[in-house]
Amino acid sequence: MENMEMNQKCVQLLLDWDPFSLGQGSYETETADVVAALQGIDDPSELAKVIQTVYEYSYEQWIPFENCVAISYKLIAVKFEAKCII
Repeated sequence: MENMEMNQKCVQLLLDWDPFSLGQGSYETETADVVAALQGIDDPSELAKVIQTVYEYSYEQWIPFENCVAISYKLIAVKFEAKCII
């Protein structure tokens, strides 16, 4: 899986996530920030903190950390799947 394909899968996961029920087109900036952060993060808890910070900063609403951990595991799974395919 190429990096671009991995990024597209991650973007789609984040768009489908919709933590504030605002609809899919509402999180383009946050999605880009999280996918960029994902490039350098392999730890789900660390990525979850980034996700929580990015979304809370933009929307000034709290997201339970467990919700951020759940999506971070999915994103990291996609990343590792991309790394494992030769």
